[in-house]
Amino acid sequence: MAQAPGSPDEPGRQMSLPGEGGEGVSPAIQALETYKKKDPSKVIVRFKAVGNAPIMKQNFYKITAANRFQAVIQFLRKELAWKAGDPLFTYINLAFSPAPDDTVSNLYKSFATDGHLIVNYSTTAAWG
Repeated sequence: MAQAPGSPDEPGRQMSLPGEGGEGVSPAIQALETYKKKDPSKVIVRFKAVGNAPIMKQNFYKITAANRFQAVIQFLRKELAWKAGDPLFTYINLAFSPAPDDTVSNLYKSFATDGHLIVNYSTTAAWG
């Protein structure tokens, strides 16, 4: 039985997977590969206590920009030695409480002050 010209089973024709040859990589696959790479950049986060929350000995930390804000909350809980059930309220610039799925880089780009992302924390709801 004759093979159709250009079919993958045609003798002498080799298949290449995306990313192997370089010339056949579509822009969509390149974009996906770029998106999958971790952003190595760091963001300086400054923690400030509000109300009766305990003050941290060190309040400046470098956190990976690609992390979600949930990672910042977990880090803060660990540093303060708080359990998962203990109340913790976090705010950006004393203004709003970010969603846990916001990325640190987006918050930094939008709300950085003097090169820092200021995260206020409290044991009780302080605003909104």
